[in-house]
Amino acid sequence: MANVKEFSVEEKLSSLVSLQKIDSKLDEIKILKGELPMEVRDLEDEIQGLHARQTRVEEEINGIQEFIEQKKNTIKEAQALVKKYEKQSENVKNSREFEAINKEMELQSLEIKLAEKHIKDANEEIGDKARLLENAKKAVAAKEGVLKHKKGELEKIVADTEKEENEFNTIAAEAREKVDPRLLASYERIRKSYRNGLAIVPVLRDACGGCFNAIPPQRQSEIRQRKKIIICENCGRILIDEDLYQGTDVK
Repeated sequence: MANVKEFSVEEKLSSLVSLQKIDSKLDEIKILKGELPMEVRDLEDEIQGLHARQTRVEEEINGIQEFIEQKKNTIKEAQALVKKYEKQSENVKNSREFEAINKEMELQSLEIKLAEKHIKDANEEIGDKARLLENAKKAVAAKEGVLKHKKGELEKIVADTEKEENEFNTIAAEAREKVDPRLLASYERIRKSYRNGLAIVPVLRDACGGCFNAIPPQRQSEIRQRKKIIICENCGRILIDEDLYQGTDVK
């Protein structure tokens, strides 16, 4: 059975420092991009929503226009019936027939007036919808202008940093393979807890390099010995001596 090499605490800490420095470089690139990736995604979602609203208003306008056409047909049919009844009224034989025809003519006249009212109301509604549609189009145009500008900014940053970011991602992946799995899990958990992403920090001027809380001399002596993993009692970060931190290069 092959022997598995046991790494010393110092070697484990050194690997972790290398990873921290690489991750910090990647964090710097993310800071350079700032909120742009999120802003671009939000704008794209907003524009998609505005397009959906625009389509919905257009469909509503089409529906109203179809309704108007139906009412126009209703008017034509009623007008045709009125002419038919007018012609019939010339040949009525008694007052009963005359009254019946007049009643039908009145009903058709009311049908025409009602249809005309519906058309008027529908045209007013189309006017309101047309204003909504115009506002939606203007909003889309404005947002697309902002999106184009934001995308341009982001693309420039990506173009300037892409090669470096890819290199650091490759190095970071390799560095993670060299870190003890349990220590790596603790490192990742601590990194997520802090906005600056620092999980392992040196002791600087007798204080934790993360929270700046004072570290007792005895504790500092233990940290310099590099015999065990020591955590800051205040912030929970992994502590190392400055010499190890400064002497560890990004590999």
